[in-house]
Amino acid sequence: MFNNNKILVVIPARGGSKGIPRKNIRLLADRPLISYAIDVAKASQYVDDVVVSTEDPEIVHIAEKFGASIIRRSPDLAGDRIPLDPVIFDATVQKEKQAFDEYDIVITLQATSPLLKTETLDKAIEKFESFDVDTVISVVEDKQLRWVYNDNENRCFPLYSERLNVQYLPREFKETGSIFATRRGFLTPNSRLGNNVELIELSAEEGLNIQTQDEWWIAEHYLNRKKMAIVVSAADYSDSNHIYRSLSLASKLFIEEFIFLVDENYRLGIEVIEKFEHPCKLYDGEDELFALLSQYNPHIVVNDISDTTKEYIARLKEMGFFVVNFEDIGMGSEDADVVFDALYEHDGGFGNIYTGYKYFILKDEFYFLPSKIVGPDVNDLLITFEGSDENNLTEKVLDSVLATGYAGRIDVILDDRCVNKSELFEKYETSNNVQIYSNITNVGDFMLRADVVITSAGRTMYEVCCIGTPCICICQNGREQTHAFGSHNNGFINMGLADTLSGDDISNQFKVVWQDFELRQNMSNLMKKIDLKHGYNNIRSVVEEKYWAREFQNR
Repeated sequence: MFNNNKILVVIPARGGSKGIPRKNIRLLADRPLISYAIDVAKASQYVDDVVVSTEDPEIVHIAEKFGASIIRRSPDLAGDRIPLDPVIFDATVQKEKQAFDEYDIVITLQATSPLLKTETLDKAIEKFESFDVDTVISVVEDKQLRWVYNDNENRCFPLYSERLNVQYLPREFKETGSIFATRRGFLTPNSRLGNNVELIELSAEEGLNIQTQDEWWIAEHYLNRKKMAIVVSAADYSDSNHIYRSLSLASKLFIEEFIFLVDENYRLGIEVIEKFEHPCKLYDGEDELFALLSQYNPHIVVNDISDTTKEYIARLKEMGFFVVNFEDIGMGSEDADVVFDALYEHDGGFGNIYTGYKYFILKDEFYFLPSKIVGPDVNDLLITFEGSDENNLTEKVLDSVLATGYAGRIDVILDDRCVNKSELFEKYETSNNVQIYSNITNVGDFMLRADVVITSAGRTMYEVCCIGTPCICICQNGREQTHAFGSHNNGFINMGLADTLSGDDISNQFKVVWQDFELRQNMSNLMKKIDLKHGYNNIRSVVEEKYWAREFQNR
């Protein structure tokens, strides 16, 4: 009851359905479609009674199981040409006779809107607090340039006087059919519409009204959608892989709802994520992080941080979250549900760790680039090192290459965080064959154009491998030395740790690759045998299998 108004919800549900056979009782995400409307109405703080109007015995059986009363509709009111007005009037009259009472507000709630929320229904009811409101109808915004067909003239006419961009069109709304609430005095066999109508605007999700197979598919994907929190850290350039992998993961999450949670002290991660305009919240300390997790209440927590503790993972598990970690070499990896590690290939012996290139997630641009065709000549060399390049490896390699007498084009791509950027631009600005770039968004095009790439043994080598350009790897630090993927078995020449290499070492190795066409062909062919374009699919398959296994176990 709301403000002494007794409220009845009527859910019309006939057995026939032309668009989707037996739609009202067909299973949507493992539940009968009609059950969603019943649950929404019964959970309302204001609704007094919920009835289903139907002529179908099977719908009667299912509706009663979910707690609704039944009004048996005559066959005369069950045809596909019968409007809802007489159906709702009939159900209301019958229910009032059963209850020996009258209702003040009658609400039509359609079973075909399974994404409607109870709080939205309650907000619609609260609009009747104003005595001026006779009817409340749910709508979604629907601004479009529209045309109408005229049968008499056999042609179409625009419904607008001026063509404008959509954002400048006047606001228009489309009825969703999900909520149609009216005061009892306006309910007749021919109408449910009062004099003063109030609209309640729904989101596109809540306003979905299932009439077609495509809309059914959309609703099912909404209902099966998992909420995901991605906890990521990047204190300095050495942690940048965490950010870029998380962004690549996020770009694939079309079905899932997700949010980034980032330590407010790690400006690198914040700045990068803000560029992509993903939903993001900041926290200061673990207690604030868990407060955000409690508020957002995700199904899955993804940790892209390199060193989790057992206490941290235990706390996540106690809150019921399914925990997925990336590149976690901390003690917490033992207790996470799944750990993926594409760069550090190891086996923790706990049965939850999946390692190797099969779980590497490429940036979007590499999914549509063609493979490299290796030619007999090296006309274009690409040099690029990840991160701040504090040891100035770019300059060391560039000078070593120039010392060989190589006169082809040399493209140098500097990371945004390169500390020697201005010095490098100044030093080589007069070199005819050296082109230095920064803030590049299409690095894949440079890799494809290059005949040889010299890079670090991090994320970049996977991207080069995806294209198949012959590549020399130089490890910037001890961490990169553990990246087993950059080996001759996969088509790379890995020179090891940069600190141990002289300029002559680099010059001599480059000359070998530059001058040996057959070697470059073999390197490229080995790379092309490796499938790097299904990393996300492989990760998703593992997560889904483990997630549903846990859900089944917990039932």
